Amino acid sequence: MKLTLKNILPIVACASFAVCSSSFADDASKNQQIEKRFAKCDTNHDGKLTLAEAKGCMPRIYDHFSYIDSSNKGYLTVAEIQAVADR
Repeated sequence: MKLTLKNILPIVACASFAVCSSSFADDASKNQQIEKRFAKCDTNHDGKLTLAEAKGCMPRIYDHFSYIDSSNKGYLTVAEIQAVADR
């Protein structure tokens, strides 16, 4: 299966953020959930989620890390993850 935004978004939103529901109550609530999970996973608290940090804490993000990190920086920000979840 070819990896596209259309088939990755349900995986990212439901499996990674543990906020699976047919729709989010509102964007603020969804973003708070993402921020909370990100903060837990960002073990060195530098505001960047590395592949190693994602591995044990956000397995779906880990599985699709290179797709989300399209500019190959080697890390993701909470804003990048929120942007993917918003699509």
